[in-house]
Amino acid sequence: MAAADRPRARQALRETLLDPLRTIVRVNPTGTDDHGEDLVALADTPYTTVMLAKAETVDQVAALAPRRVLALCETPRGVLAAPQIGATANTAGLMWGAEDLLAALGGRSSRDADGRYRDVAVHARAVVLLAAGAHLRVAVDAVYLDIPDGDGLAREAQDAAASGFTAKACIHPSQVAIVRHAFLPSADEVAWARRVLEVAGRSAGVFSFEGRMVDAPVLRHAEHVLASHIRGGGTRA
Repeated sequence: MAAADRPRARQALRETLLDPLRTIVRVNPTGTDDHGEDLVALADTPYTTVMLAKAETVDQVAALAPRRVLALCETPRGVLAAPQIGATANTAGLMWGAEDLLAALGGRSSRDADGRYRDVAVHARAVVLLAAGAHLRVAVDAVYLDIPDGDGLAREAQDAAASGFTAKACIHPSQVAIVRHAFLPSADEVAWARRVLEVAGRSAGVFSFEGRMVDAPVLRHAEHVLASHIRGGGTRA
């Protein structure tokens, strides 16, 4: 958001009541004038969860307690500190960001000519996901900037869901339905999960199912598929 628009945004925050349990308020980076003004505006609201832009240290996140924090790790320091930030008591989740990260590194773009993330971005994505998983925090995948490219967004969101991300951030209302659909398991995945769990109930230890070895991790995958199906209320075509 342009700096000139931020006072108006803070006023809108004060005047527009949303569900506090479903609302996350993004605040500007620690150490900026806008950060302090954001916190003043928040004091007049019932919102208790914030997204901290350019989160880089445990102290920055802890200073926002008792608010819960979705830490946006989008700088080199932030990515490297993700495991420690994930362990901080008031951290609700971790998100990563490619564009600010590459800009901070002096890079030119986060993706190659085929639209795939460059290796450094892939590494950062994995670091933040692992840090969130290690501490049982929500993991949020980065935004997809090419708004008209719904197919590309769907592929990336499906990969995020399969990799273990809890959600994928959107930058435009048109992306919401695509992401929600992508996070649903396919009908085939749900059918397989039901079959293998049914067989598991009659089996002991490791067993073979439809030509595949099945052990405890595979059964957990199946449980995750069914949980996603129930939570999302459907399947992906």
